[in-house]
Amino acid sequence: MKDESNDTPPLIVLGVDPGTRITGYALIQVQGRHYRLIDYGCIRPPATYKLSDRYLIIFEGLEELIGSYNPTELSVETQFVQKNIQSALKLGMARGIAIAAAKKKRLKVFEYSPSEAKRAVVGNGKASKYQVQGMVKQLLCLQEVPQPEDAADALAIAICHAQAAPHIRIKHEI
Repeated sequence: MKDESNDTPPLIVLGVDPGTRITGYALIQVQGRHYRLIDYGCIRPPATYKLSDRYLIIFEGLEELIGSYNPTELSVETQFVQKNIQSALKLGMARGIAIAAAKKKRLKVFEYSPSEAKRAVVGNGKASKYQVQGMVKQLLCLQEVPQPEDAADALAIAICHAQAAPHIRIKHEI
């Protein structure tokens, strides 16, 4: 049987869990069915800054990551709307900032819901944050559970995209 990981060029995925206080990011290299962690962490604009200044910090942080690592595609978490419409609007703007930073560099952009990411990583769309962190640790052969949760969520979004079959990727491209 042929090893498909050698047939396709590596894909570098930038996963983003957008937020106005903490934006999680993760970069993984995907070669066939194998994943390799490149980097992960958070962009944390100071909470005392005006919202517009926090958006700029998020944009510049993502631009720097894109410039440093040259990802091929961005996978971003869709927003989860509870009852607070103002929070949903602010998160939507942070998500839009991530999309704009990616599109400025001509990256393909894909979106996945939190439940799709949980299902891809854990096998259950209602998995807990702890379960997601544990499976991300296992899938990427990490020494420790990834922290903070926002970075772990970004890793899950990147892994979700990596696992999506090409026809599913087309469905999720925005």
